[in-house]
Amino acid sequence: MLRHAFRKSISLAGMSPPPLLLRHHQFPLLPAKALVASQVRYLNLHEYQAKQLMLKNNINVQRFAVAETIEQAQNAAKALKAKEFVIKAQIHAGGRGRGEFSSGLKSGVHLTKDPAKVTGLVSEMLGYKLKTKQTSEEGVLVSKVMIAEALDIAKETYFAILMDRDSGGPVMVGSPDGGMEIEQVAETNPSHIYKTPIDIETGPTDEQTLDMAMKLGFQGRAVAEASEQMQKLYELFIDVDAVQIEINPFGLTPDNQVVCFDAKIMFDDNAAFKHPELQLLRDTTEENPREVEAEDCGLSYVGMDGNIACLVNGAGLALATMDIIKLHGANPANFLDVGGGVTAKQVGQAFKILTEDKNVKTILVNIFGGIASCLTIAEGMVTALKEGPTIKIPIVVRLQGNQVKEGKECLQKSGLNITLKDDLDEAAIASIELASA
Repeated sequence: MLRHAFRKSISLAGMSPPPLLLRHHQFPLLPAKALVASQVRYLNLHEYQAKQLMLKNNINVQRFAVAETIEQAQNAAKALKAKEFVIKAQIHAGGRGRGEFSSGLKSGVHLTKDPAKVTGLVSEMLGYKLKTKQTSEEGVLVSKVMIAEALDIAKETYFAILMDRDSGGPVMVGSPDGGMEIEQVAETNPSHIYKTPIDIETGPTDEQTLDMAMKLGFQGRAVAEASEQMQKLYELFIDVDAVQIEINPFGLTPDNQVVCFDAKIMFDDNAAFKHPELQLLRDTTEENPREVEAEDCGLSYVGMDGNIACLVNGAGLALATMDIIKLHGANPANFLDVGGGVTAKQVGQAFKILTEDKNVKTILVNIFGGIASCLTIAEGMVTALKEGPTIKIPIVVRLQGNQVKEGKECLQKSGLNITLKDDLDEAAIASIELASA
C-alpha cells in the first residue's frame, strides 16, 4: 500500500509524505489523528465495501457478492454464473493469500471453476480465524467472504490519488509496474513511478489522465477507457472526502476492458460528519478493543507493546513521558492523552482501559495542571480508585502546575498506595523499578 512506503520513508519520485502520520524519533509512526484530545482514526474498509463504493460511481469492478452464511455463498455462486470464481476472506489485514485458517485451510484467497466447490471453501473460512503476517498470532475471525467473478489480467498497472503536502492538494500517482507493493517499485525502479498534481478547483483534465494512461502502458482504445476510469475515481475521491484511493492492480483484461481489481480507500476523518453513511461501514471487531473503548469515552489511546502504562494530559507531554521511559531502558505500554477538560469519570475510565492490558506492570501518571488543575486530576483519581474496581498495579504520580500543592495533599490524605514524585526522571525510574519488582 502507498501509505506503507511513507511509513518506511521511501522517496516516491520526489513525493513528500502526506499529512497522515506524525513522526516520532524513538517510536513507530503514530497516526497523527491519535494524538488529539478526541481520538479519531482513519476508517478502514473491507475489500467488498470499497468495491461497492466504486460500483455506485460507475467504476469498473468484477461482479461480486458477499456471503455471511453457506447458503448465501451457494446462492451467490449460482447468481454470478461465472466461468471461474475467486473466493476471498474479508479481513482488514493484508497477506491473505499466504495466510492460514484455524480450520486448517491454507490461504484466504482461492480460485475454482466448479460452483459446487465454492461452498466447501467458504465452509472452511466462515467462523474460523485467519492468521497472516499482519495479524496477531491468534488471527482474525472471518465473518464474511467475497465471491467474485475471476477475470484474466493481460496487464497490471498501479494507480492512486492522494493528498500531497508539497503540492498542497491531490495528486495522481501511477506506475506500469502493478500487482506488486509500490514501495518495492520505489526501491527497485523509482523512474517507473509518475506523479501528476491536480488542481483541486477544476479536477484532473482529460489531457492529464490520458497522459497518465499512456505512461502506464495502455494502448489503443484502452487509453481512453483508462482515462475515463481515472476521472471517475477522482470524482469518488472528492465525493467521499478521501485522502487516498489506491488501485492495485489497475488492470486490463484480454478483451481490452480496464478494471479496478483491488482498492484501498482512506477517508478524511475531519469530514466524517458529512458522511454518516460511511461510518456505518466501520468494523470495530478488527480494531484494538481498548482503543475503541477509549474513543467512546473521549480519550486518546494507542496501545503499544511495553509494560509501563502512561496516563498524561497533553499529546506533547505524553510523548515526552514515553521518551523518558524509553531513555531509562523500559518500554511504554501505550499513548494516553486524557485532554485538558478531563472529568473524574474519564479518569476512572482511563484506569480501567489501562488495567485491561495484561502486559501492564506499573501505571505512570504525569500531569501538568492547567485548565484541568492538579487538584481536579487528583480528586478524579481518588474517586476512580476508591469507587471503581480494585487496582493492584503500582501507581506512580508526578504532578506539576496549577494547584500542585493541593493535588498532592489530596492524594496523600486519600490513603491510597500511590508513589508521588516531583521529577519526571525520578517518576519514570520508580515506575520501572516497581514493574520489575
